[in-house]
Amino acid sequence: MFGLIGKMRAARGQRDAVMDVLRETTGALPGCLSYIIATDPADADAIWVTEVWTDQASHKASLQLPQVQAAIAKARPFIAGFEFQIETHPVGGFGLPDQKTG
Repeated sequence: MFGLIGKMRAARGQRDAVMDVLRETTGALPGCLSYIIATDPADADAIWVTEVWTDQASHKASLQLPQVQAAIAKARPFIAGFEFQIETHPVGGFGLPDQKTG
């Protein structure tokens, strides 16, 4: 599996607008096992996104889908920036298939 944990910053007061776009476009992406959007209780403009994909190729391919491209264009005016993105290798958990490590 392939995972990403990222923090983005919405333009001041636009966090809900960005989250609305993310929620509208995150259903049924091929290879996406989990896509969690979260607020930061200590930062009114921060959005955390935690993703789990079957593999890195599925994530990369999703960025070319017309609905994802449209969502990026729609949200871009409301995004101030991206603070960081961390790549992970999920090995399982509630709702995810077990993976053998090693």
